[in-house]
Amino acid sequence: MTTAPGHLAVIDMQRVFAEPDSPWATPRFEEAAAGVRRLLPAFGQDVTFTRFLAPDKPEGSWRAYYDLWPFALQPPDAPLWRLTDEFAARARHLVDAPTFGKWTPALAERVAPTGRLVLAGVSTDCCVLSTALAAADAGAEVLVVADACAGVDDESHAKALHVMDLYRPLIRVVTAGEAIGGTA
Repeated sequence: MTTAPGHLAVIDMQRVFAEPDSPWATPRFEEAAAGVRRLLPAFGQDVTFTRFLAPDKPEGSWRAYYDLWPFALQPPDAPLWRLTDEFAARARHLVDAPTFGKWTPALAERVAPTGRLVLAGVSTDCCVLSTALAAADAGAEVLVVADACAGVDDESHAKALHVMDLYRPLIRVVTAGEAIGGTA
């Protein structure tokens, strides 16, 4: 098996976004999951999963955010923060962050050998977007796999992809086939 070029970061494939009765349910989560499934074999060990977690004590503007979403102020081991069962079983490398963006020192270190970050997951219009912009600013080449991401709704997903694609050549929106096939 040939490994795809770059490092795949699978953003926030967690129960809080997967479960239909969650206030943060992502309607096309399963479609994004299918795209992630397609990508995983091509990246071998070069995969990091991320999780969004609530902080112990929200600070600054995060206080107002959690005033809107008090259900989310749960500890890191709460069921809603777990990766879905399928992805938990595959998550050899995990990065947790109490921020939308997952471009942390730990993720940057994993991406450093190739300099290319391939992004998939949820939600396109929040955590994927925030991660892509920060990584691009840090000098990483960023590929966002459109058919392995999902937004809070179709319109927001499309708008976020459009905005990220405006950052070419720093950020490019590609398909899973392009990411795997090395034509991106």
